Amino acid sequence: MTMPRLGRRVRYLLPVVLLSLVLGFTWTELTRSRGDQRSSFTPASQRCDSEGPLRYCVNTAVGGTNGDIVYHLHGRNLDEALWNDDTYFTGMLQARWQTAGVLPPTVITVSYGPTWLLTPKGKQAQSGLLEDFMSRLPALEDQVGHPRRRILLGESMGGLNVLIAGLTHPTRFAKVAALCPGVYTDTPFSSLGAIRATMARTGASPKIVFGVWLLARKYVADEAEWRRVAPLDLVTRLGPDAPELYLSCGLYDAYGNYEGTERLARLARERGIQTEWHPLYGGHCASDVASLADFLVNGSAQLSQTSSR
Repeated sequence: MTMPRLGRRVRYLLPVVLLSLVLGFTWTELTRSRGDQRSSFTPASQRCDSEGPLRYCVNTAVGGTNGDIVYHLHGRNLDEALWNDDTYFTGMLQARWQTAGVLPPTVITVSYGPTWLLTPKGKQAQSGLLEDFMSRLPALEDQVGHPRRRILLGESMGGLNVLIAGLTHPTRFAKVAALCPGVYTDTPFSSLGAIRATMARTGASPKIVFGVWLLARKYVADEAEWRRVAPLDLVTRLGPDAPELYLSCGLYDAYGNYEGTERLARLARERGIQTEWHPLYGGHCASDVASLADFLVNGSAQLSQTSSR
């Protein structure tokens, strides 16, 4: 091909390329999200600090509280300051309570970083956060007053963590609310074939399952250590005096948590544990905010009105 002919072809293609780029940019701008849906509520006052490796925020409703403390343990890659986020379910909880005219609990959000598991001290260097968390509760409560009831709330990674804490120390907590918790019928030490079968059965994302597998093995060294924290094992050691449970999970949870959470709810009821099970039509951490809001305040001595108003 001669140089003049090549030049003519380039001159012909250049406007086409430029037009395609302009059209692509215009379409991207026209179709991109312009914002987030937000809930409307009066944010709680928030005071944040740390106790050793534990970071926390004390969140107090401006209209008063009911004497309970909710410890909120966040999901993966979140942090302790999220309670007033008006794009998150925590903002929707506050809006629900304010609309219903109920006094909410004091909420203490806690964090050991973007990812962590509350495992007892074992062979892994990162284990031992369960003992650390439990040992710091008195210092946290010295700041806000001894609670009438301690309640645990967590989602995803935090949902697993609240189950570990609440089922390991059942006399310390009145209620445990675990949303889309990392509950599996397999263990991080199951065979590859068993894990592949579970992924096929639950529709879990292989990439996500591999990430969960890596996280778990940072905190537990072997099958025996995993059995010390696995909710499906912990619940079989408890009876009707265990904390009340609230469990929810989306049917299309990409972490594959629906199957394990459903089994946990069944086992808990068989043990006589008061349990609310909310199977939801949705993905990971689909939440029923109305029933969760009710669960967290029901039984409060200062419940001023029913949430059905």
